[in-house]
Amino acid sequence: MNSSDITIRPVETADVKALREIGRTTFTEAFGPANSPENLQRYLDSKFSQEALAEEIKTSDSMFFFAEYDSQAIGYLKVNFGNAQTESMPEHTMEIERIYVLAKYYGKGVAKLLFDKAMSLARERNSATVWLGVWEENPRAIKFYEKNGFVEFDTHSFILGDDVQTDILMKLELT
Repeated sequence: MNSSDITIRPVETADVKALREIGRTTFTEAFGPANSPENLQRYLDSKFSQEALAEEIKTSDSMFFFAEYDSQAIGYLKVNFGNAQTESMPEHTMEIERIYVLAKYYGKGVAKLLFDKAMSLARERNSATVWLGVWEENPRAIKFYEKNGFVEFDTHSFILGDDVQTDILMKLELT
C-alpha cells in the first residue's frame, strides 16, 4: 500500500455507524493501554455513541473526513471552526480535534494525508492559526506535530471517565 491508494472523503450522516466503529477502535488502540477499562468505556459511551456522533456531523462548523483504503475507513479527521472549537479562540482559527488512524496503518502516511487535508481546509477558510490539543503522554503525536511546525502554547484538561488528564495545546501560525 502506498499513499496514492488512499482516498480522503467527507463523512456524511449515513456514515455515522462507520464513524462510530473507527472512532471507538482507534481511540481504544491509542489510549486503552494507558487508561483504566472503566474510564475508557465511560468515555467511549459518551463521546462515541451514534447519537453523539450524529450531532457532531450535523454541526455546521465541524467537518469530518475518512481516509479510505480499498473502500474501508482506516482513519479519520475532525476539524472545527468558530464556536465548534473546544476552546474559545480568536477569529480565523481552526482546530484539528481528531486525527486517528488504525494501528495497523501507523507509519504508512495516513496521518500525514489527513493532516494535509486539514491544512488545505485551513487555507481554504483563510485561517490564520491552526491549533490542537494532544495528550501530554502521547509522544508519537507530539513529535508528529512538532515535525510539522506546531509549537506548544498552553495546556487544558481532558476528562476521560473520572480521570482528569492534561493536553498540551499546540499551534501553527499560517500567516
